[in-house]
Amino acid sequence: MALKIRLSRGGAKKRPFYHVVVADSRSPRDGRFIERVGSYNPMVPKEHPERVILKIERIKHWMSVGALPSDRVARFLSDAAIGEKPVVHKQTKQHLPKAKAQERMQEAEEAAKAAAEAPAEEAATETPAEDKATG
Repeated sequence: MALKIRLSRGGAKKRPFYHVVVADSRSPRDGRFIERVGSYNPMVPKEHPERVILKIERIKHWMSVGALPSDRVARFLSDAAIGEKPVVHKQTKQHLPKAKAQERMQEAEEAAKAAAEAPAEEAATETPAEDKATG
């Protein structure tokens, strides 16, 4: 049986409240669970002591038995100095422009570089001509 330490949603509409539970990974989110090991109330300020309540000893026990925390619960555990903070991967290609837009942006950058180099080249070619005229 694959065990997970995860959040189970409760509370009213638009007033969420979560229980931290140990459950079989195949059971529904708000369905059957083995043990309730904490709570999370996102409606209170972050500094409030009742925002995250964890039963540390029970969580350590279930983790020693093989239960794996979900990403959100792993963050709570890392804040409580029990586990490591999970790695968050936000590198997706959805935030990038499409291929044609990227080509246009590269062309615009190249044109800007050429425009910036052109006055520098003109200034470099004009200075020797002025030296010859004065000499």
